[in-house]
Amino acid sequence: MAKGDDIQERLIDFAVDIIKLCSSLPKNRSSNHIATQLLRSGTSPAANYGEARGAESRNDFIHKLRIALKERTE
Repeated sequence: MAKGDDIQERLIDFAVDIIKLCSSLPKNRSSNHIATQLLRSGTSPAANYGEARGAESRNDFIHKLRIALKERTE
């Protein structure tokens, strides 16, 4: 397994767990609101990390991870 593959797989597994959790929430207005936010923040790290792994340099990798962190916290 290549360096970083473990993190990528764990992030994908986490995203799947988030999707399952959101699907199990009651179908009402407040749950839908929470589920929408949770889906966005819980599924984006895998894609952002994958993008960062394709960076052209160490500095580019760090830059992309900082963008991912900023998106996660907004």
